[in-house]
Amino acid sequence: MDNTVEPATAAQGSHLKRRRLIKGAIAAGGIAVAGTGGLGVAAAQDDTSQAGTEDVTAQAVHPGLLHTQADFDRMKAKVDARLEPWLSGWNKLIANGHAQSTWAARPTAVIIRGGDGQNYPQLYNDIHAAYQNALRWRVSGSTAHRDKAVEILNAWSSTLEAVNGNADRFLAAGIYGYQFCAAADIVRGVSGFNLGAFQDMMTSIFLPMNNSFLTNHNDACITNYWANWDLCNMASKLAIGLICDDTSITNQAVDYFWNGEGNGSIENAIPFVYSGGLAQWQESGRDQGHSIMGMGLMATIMEMAWNQGIDLYSANNNAFAKAAEYVARYNLGNNDLPFTKYSWGTGQNCAYSEQTVMGAGGRGQARPVWEMIFHHYTSRKGFAMPNVANIAGTNSPEGGGGDYGTTSGGFDTLGFGTLAHVRLTWDEMPDNLTPLG
Repeated sequence: MDNTVEPATAAQGSHLKRRRLIKGAIAAGGIAVAGTGGLGVAAAQDDTSQAGTEDVTAQAVHPGLLHTQADFDRMKAKVDARLEPWLSGWNKLIANGHAQSTWAARPTAVIIRGGDGQNYPQLYNDIHAAYQNALRWRVSGSTAHRDKAVEILNAWSSTLEAVNGNADRFLAAGIYGYQFCAAADIVRGVSGFNLGAFQDMMTSIFLPMNNSFLTNHNDACITNYWANWDLCNMASKLAIGLICDDTSITNQAVDYFWNGEGNGSIENAIPFVYSGGLAQWQESGRDQGHSIMGMGLMATIMEMAWNQGIDLYSANNNAFAKAAEYVARYNLGNNDLPFTKYSWGTGQNCAYSEQTVMGAGGRGQARPVWEMIFHHYTSRKGFAMPNVANIAGTNSPEGGGGDYGTTSGGFDTLGFGTLAHVRLTWDEMPDNLTPLG
């Protein structure tokens, strides 16, 4: 295996350097635009472009966060025809306790994550129930599940007043912010859904917290927080911009992806790209649970953008695909991967820290993140991703919240990728796939 670090990325070796401060308002451009519809209005950019020519100006496509109408049509057609693997994905959904129209929501005024009095499982369980019931309605047409999703979302938007806690409150604001919006987008326009109240909740509670973290990073050294902290807040901000049809918010989220100072922007999240189709993830030296979480969060951002005509998947010559191959390969049990020393500043004073080996904690754990990644790069784009293909197959059919334990890690991703994101069967894959390297 060729472990050469590509020169453009190797030059980033010192992670203690001062990164460009993001000032909040998007500079002109900052977008690579996908080849189909949606918000993107600039001319399409090549794979290495980091700047479009115009801001996003059009109204968002709805549904169009994690799923478009074409996606729902595909899911329904495949399930109605009882075709695999979609049928197995559907059966996984309808067997989940959160996907039942009898779900009893528990909205509360103040959610706490981190510190004393934690009650945030009430929030993430209800969000996943709303999402799963909404998805079930879109595929089956069951109005009972549609109405349950609406009931849950309305109950929270009329009740929630604050998300509190220690620093972990920013994780709650990010993860549950984007997930709330993904569920709401599915029932947007349904009679009885109070979209205005939902938008008010997102812009008055979640968005200020997302902005605060991405701007100030809880008053810590800019490199202190791992990529996932940025990514979940980026995902929430992007989702809020879309659910609210606010292009200024959307533009700021996309700009942060390209230029953000924290570890979630594309070059900081993927600090070392190797020849041969692999790239080191920012949390690879930490542990694998968080590395896999990062795969799910960055893919979520990219998929939401893609559905609006903005191509972030191809950023920096498909660097994220190479990072996914890297994380998947290690979690499949392979040890023949390069690892470049990663150093960064911690705490408030940027105390030096470094990692010199891969973090093995949580290695091989199952999380429902791989189908979305695989079926973009392979089914849509024709790239060979042998490691992601292997781990996606190993974890198929993907479930969702409630299928991976009761603690928060099992709810970091909405999941159900086998039902929602598979586009081609294994037999239908292109014969001549393009290598990533």
